[in-house]
This record gives sequence, C-alpha cells and structure tokens, in this order.
Amino acid sequence: MGRPSLLLPLCASVSLLGGLTFGYELAVISGALLPLQLDFGLSCSQQELLVGSLLLGALLASLVGGCLIDRYGRKQAILGSNLVLLAGSLSLGLAGSLAWLLLGRSVAGFAISLSSMACCIHVSELAGPRQRGVLVALYEAGITVGVLLSYALNYALAGAPSGWRHMFGWAAAPALLQSLSLLFLPAGTVGAAAHKDLILLQGGEATKLDLGRPRYAFVDLFRARDNMRGRTIVGLGLVLFQQLTGQPNVLAYASTIFRAVGFQGGSSAVLASVGLGAVKVAATLTAMGLVDRAGRRALLLAGCALMALSVSGLGLVSFAVPLHSGPACLAMPNATRLSGLPGDSSLPRGLAPPLPPTTDQSPRQPVLSTSEKTRPPPRAEDPTVLSLTPPAGPSPVPKHALLHWAALVCMMVFVSAFSIGFGPVTWLVLSEIYPVEIRGRAFAFCNSFNWAANLFISLSFLDLIGAIGLSWTFLLYGLTAVFGLGFIYLFVPETKGQSLADIDQQFQKKWFPLSFGHRQSSAGVQYSRIEISAAS
Repeated sequence: MGRPSLLLPLCASVSLLGGLTFGYELAVISGALLPLQLDFGLSCSQQELLVGSLLLGALLASLVGGCLIDRYGRKQAILGSNLVLLAGSLSLGLAGSLAWLLLGRSVAGFAISLSSMACCIHVSELAGPRQRGVLVALYEAGITVGVLLSYALNYALAGAPSGWRHMFGWAAAPALLQSLSLLFLPAGTVGAAAHKDLILLQGGEATKLDLGRPRYAFVDLFRARDNMRGRTIVGLGLVLFQQLTGQPNVLAYASTIFRAVGFQGGSSAVLASVGLGAVKVAATLTAMGLVDRAGRRALLLAGCALMALSVSGLGLVSFAVPLHSGPACLAMPNATRLSGLPGDSSLPRGLAPPLPPTTDQSPRQPVLSTSEKTRPPPRAEDPTVLSLTPPAGPSPVPKHALLHWAALVCMMVFVSAFSIGFGPVTWLVLSEIYPVEIRGRAFAFCNSFNWAANLFISLSFLDLIGAIGLSWTFLLYGLTAVFGLGFIYLFVPETKGQSLADIDQQFQKKWFPLSFGHRQSSAGVQYSRIEISAAS
C-alpha cells in the first residue's frame, strides 16, 4: 500500500507548516504596526499592549493547553488550534477598534502556542528514532521561513490600502494547508495501527495510549516516582537557559552593528532582517542534518559554548566601541522577539526575528522601563530608530573597522549557535523525555516557563543596561551561557537513536548515565507491520 511511504512526507509537511504559521504570526506585527498606528492613532502604551497581547495569549495556552492535548489528543488539538487561529485572523482582518485588535492578537497567540506544543509532540510520536530529530527540527526551520515570509509580505503590502488587514489574514493560509495534511495522518500510534501503516513499535506505547485513564497526575512532575522530578529539572533547565542567555535581546542591536560596519540608512535594516534570517535558516538546516547523527547533547553543548564565546566577544568589543543607548518610544517592542518556542522560538519556540526592511519613520516600539513610560511621547515628525544606535555622523573611524567587523562576526556566530543548539533541540528533547500519558501537560508546563522567562528578559533589558551598561549586560549573558553549558553536561542525556519507550526506561533510573544512547546502533531498531484483522 502507498500509505506507509506517505507517512514521512505528511509528518514533514505538518511540522514545516506549523512552524511557518508560528513564525509568520510572530513577526507580522513588525510591518503592521506603522499602518495600525496611522489608522487608529495608537499611543506608545497602546502599541505596547497590542504587541504584548500575543504573548499573553500564548502564555495562557501554555497553562491550559497541556490538559487539552492529553485529553483530546495531539491531532485534535492541532486542528482545534487552527480553527482558533482562523477566528483570530478574521477578528484582526475585520477589526474596527483597538479592542478587536487586542482580542484577535490574543486569540492568535493562544492558537500558535497550543499548536506548537501539540505539533512537536505529535510528530515525535509518529516518527521513528532515525527520523524524529529531523522532523521536529523542521518545525524550527519553518519558524524562520515564516518570519522571512512575513517580512516579504509586509514589504509588498506596505503601500496597499488597509494592507495590514491582508498581512494578518494571510496567516490562515499555512494553517489551512497544515489541517489538510493532518486529515491524512493517523491520530497517534493507535491510529497508525488502524490505518495499517508501517510504524515503529515504541515499547508498547500503542497499548498504553489505549488506557482509559492516565497513569500520572500533574503533581507527579515534582515527585521522585519514575524520576519525574529529574525529567522536569532537565526540561525547565533547557527552556530557562534558552531565554536567560539573552537571545531575544542581543538581536536588538543587530541594526546598530550593521551600521557600525559601514552600512548606513535603510540598508542596515535590510541586512539585519534578511541577512540574519538567512543565517538562521542555514544554521537550522545544518542542525536538521546533524541532530540524528551527532546527537542532541552534542548540538546543545556546541551551540551553548559558541553562544558563550560570541556574546562575551560582543561585550568586549562594545567596551572599545561603545554603542550609545537612546531608546525611543516608537521602536520595535522586545516582546515581539520571542525565542525557544516550538516552535521556536523560538518560537514556540527558538526565534527572535530581526527587523524587517523599513524606512526611518517606521514605528518600532520597545518594552519601556517604568521611568521611560512616564516621558511624553516624541512628536510624530521625530525620526526613530530600532536599536540603540550611535549618534548620526560620519562613517566609522578606520582604526575601529576591525572591531566593527569582529562585532558583526560575533553576532552571526551567536545567531548560528542558537539555531544549531537551543533553538531546535530544546523542544525535541522535551517531546522525548516524558511518558506518553503526561507528555502534553509536561511539555506545556515547561513552555509556560519559556514564555514567562521571555517576558522577564524583555522587560528587564533596558533597566539592566541602565544599571550595569551594555557591555556588562552582554558579558552577563555570556556567563549565563557558561552555566548553561555546565547544566547540559551534567544533566541532559543523549537520546538519539532510541525509541520513546527506551528513553522512558532510561529516565526511570534515578541516576542515568550522561551518554546513554550513544552506543545504540541503528541496526538494532526493529520495525514490524501490525496486522489488522478483517473484523477491525
């Protein structure tokens, strides 16, 4: 039959389209904010609220989505979230007031957060050990492509009448295509058996999925039973270090560094968005090729080490070539630069999109500190800049040219390192380490800390710079990455080449070996065709 051969491309399309929807919805606000401000006369605080409403909806989904995923199943959760996204897109496209915009953004945030969790879990359960890594990592690649696609559509629709309505509406397209692909996929390993598909026997998970009641309660995540507490430490550690290394905020200086290298005016914004986006795509594709060969643990260690070195280098360079700070009211909000979502962000799951190509008048609003929010907004004719840019003046002094290029290299390495390590691998590991009965709730619990940590990092960014300076802020992020490297080395095991049931059994040992799974040969993975009687 042809179905077994279609299972892999269908899983790939579901993962890619899910990530594309997440990335597009995450970044589309960057191009829609200017026309929205003009059409609705939005103040700085209203723009901030509009951007942050997506984050609030996503945080709500991470709190309640796990129960929905475990109760109704992964496939139904994705289909339901796509319906919710369609409603949110309709609300945004037809919005006639700020209230409808806030409602639509909150609903869209809820939908993409729920879908990202369910998608990663569903794909990981359907795929075998040899394909699971690349299929889940494909979600991260979809996020980056979605961000670039949103920039392209923002640019194309910038001059169209009510173009922002079309920008929001197009988010429904990949979601509808994903729903179409899902209709041809089984609901899980039990559904795969019913479809007579060739599936990997993952330690009897198909039998466990058929149980009427879950074996685990939510409080078991914090108990020693089956080493659930150890699994939760691994999951929370990964999502927290993913955010606390400062990836969402480091990219706030992308345009500054491009300008310092010598790219003046609008070209720096173009390079910051398209250039860094292309780097993230290339790095994510590299991770996809290595995750099932080198392994999850190796990519996390390598990525975190490179992040520590590059962001520390960025801090040292900024000592010699200061990047002057001058945040303006109408700059891009930090809250839109979400990372580590599974999708993702980064992003969720794993992504912090840089700025799209814009003119000097583009309103891009930051999350302001309390003291700055009390200042009167600048006049409409005042030019604003995204990142904390150096004062206008002549081209960089030649004696600093080498340092400027060093800063650029550090930025590129940092972006690449995140996209190879924390970006795709965090959510892959989370989809593997928990038992099937509680996987949805556990994934959502860790994801809620991801969103909360992102909010904390974004809101504290300007205050941290004011307290210790930009250079020390980058060095602090580097030190955090060093601690993250130690955490990964001590607590995160290797899971490549193993079925989900084998990973579960390994984690049930109180002290699991750090390299379990390294010696497992792919030749030992056994497949079996499930025979279905005519009566079924």
